[in-house]
Amino acid sequence: MPRKKELSFEESLEKLEGIVKEMEGGDLTLKDLMSHYSEGVGLAKNCMSALERAEQTMDLLVKEEEATGKVEKSKLDIEG
Repeated sequence: MPRKKELSFEESLEKLEGIVKEMEGGDLTLKDLMSHYSEGVGLAKNCMSALERAEQTMDLLVKEEEATGKVEKSKLDIEG
């Protein structure tokens, strides 16, 4: 079975914002609220992971810049 493609930070954030808006609307059943909450937690984790990868990449770039005075373009890929 093929692995599900991980959403980008922007895609995850957009879906998460939509879920929050729906939940705040007050029209969902408890079952739907729980389902939305569960999906939202997964999306939030995905966003946090993407931000952590970006932070690690930035730290690496700063250290490389300090050590060599230049940055390799291959290190700029933070998608995961």
